[in-house]
Amino acid sequence: MESSLSKIAPLEAVLFDIDGTLCDSDPFHYFAYRELLQKIGFNDGIPITEEFGIKNIAGKTNEDVGRVLFPDWDAEKIAKFFDDKEALFCRLASEQLKGVNGLSKLCKWISDRGLKRAAVTNAPRPNAELMISILGLSDFFQVIIAGDECERAKPFPDPYLRALKELNASPDHTLVFEDSVTGIKAGVAAGMPVIGVVARGREKSLMEAGATFLIKDYEDPKLWMALEEVEKSEAKLDNDQ
Repeated sequence: MESSLSKIAPLEAVLFDIDGTLCDSDPFHYFAYRELLQKIGFNDGIPITEEFGIKNIAGKTNEDVGRVLFPDWDAEKIAKFFDDKEALFCRLASEQLKGVNGLSKLCKWISDRGLKRAAVTNAPRPNAELMISILGLSDFFQVIIAGDECERAKPFPDPYLRALKELNASPDHTLVFEDSVTGIKAGVAAGMPVIGVVARGREKSLMEAGATFLIKDYEDPKLWMALEEVEKSEAKLDNDQ
């Protein structure tokens, strides 16, 4: 495979989404939503499906999800629901959260090269920090950007543009890892190549959103072939100077 990443050499920074990209947290979010929505009689008490979650919840901010699920609720009632939901999610994540296969290998590769790195998420900051802490990556990330702290969250490019600014990195030499349509659109809109981390049959939608290519996890040979191409391009640049 000819890598479509060689043009980003020399690689300067790597940006990661968190939910579904660093860790398979989606099942915990889905469980928390399903439990609490059923409790309040949402959808006549019929549990939401995973497909419903992918369409209406995955990759979105709580504010966006609240508008979709509870169009008639006032802000205070919506805020209370999400406080309960986040508390349940955090309890589940603390007990069971695990990193995506091969994550530590990729993080070591990034650290060994002294690359800049940031986590860029639509999750609330306390959630983001909890997940990063559980994964043992608190010292790895130099910057954490929460979408709800930006003027516009993903799918707008604002969170990724802020990460680039805080890291003092160029979009031409930065790589993004994402697992949702929302996130891929944001990374592409910010001018960067985005590698899609695939779970649960989203391949087509991730490619349509503009992913450069897809990997199943961080052990995927396709990823390491692409990174090898970047290294070769960097070596060539050094020799040419």
